[in-house]
Amino acid sequence: MQKHPAIIFFILVLCCFASAQKDNATQAVPVGKVELLDKVPDGAAAAVQQVLDPKGYRVLLDDGSVACELWLRKTVPGQAKSDTSGIVYPQLAESTLVGVISFPQASTDYRGQAIKSGTYTLRYELQPADGNHMGVSPTRDFLLLIPAGSDADPKTVYKFQELVALSEKATQTKHPGVLNLVEPPPGSAPAVSRDDEEHWIFSAGTKLESGQDLTIALVVRGTAPQ
Repeated sequence: MQKHPAIIFFILVLCCFASAQKDNATQAVPVGKVELLDKVPDGAAAAVQQVLDPKGYRVLLDDGSVACELWLRKTVPGQAKSDTSGIVYPQLAESTLVGVISFPQASTDYRGQAIKSGTYTLRYELQPADGNHMGVSPTRDFLLLIPAGSDADPKTVYKFQELVALSEKATQTKHPGVLNLVEPPPGSAPAVSRDDEEHWIFSAGTKLESGQDLTIALVVRGTAPQ
């Protein structure tokens, strides 16, 4: 019995679709992974260690290399902002200690500045809304890197220029070391993902002191668009 042309066409379409799916599967870009750590970082001050969640994270890229190790606070102090334009984390107050990061080898910050291997505290700060900084990133939210030995008290609240000066020690330049905070990507956390701009984004959950859940998403590898 002769097959109807429409049926033959449908079968051909299905075969092409299945072939394309197979090709896409073999060409899929591998993603990194997150391993759990069960101790706080040795390089952080004792008072900082006490406020950290003892459960840390090792972030691995698709080639198996370690991008960083990171620990978030057990609970993060919160403070609502009156102006939230361009801000992803309106519940965080400037200068708040959010966590600690450790680089096993030299790395770079979001500006492409060299960061030596070692342990750094991470404090929240907003990019100034002025002409010198506009367009650097899609969000104004950043975590500033401070050498752990220069930031011993998690309760300290730094003024903007004080925090910038401390962070300049991380880069040894006239610019602070910065990592961009972004909208948490879809899916469960902790996780590491890569966006279209080759930014590796680590995301994990913590809580505000109010008890509200908070997911932090941070670009741990990758630089601002040039």
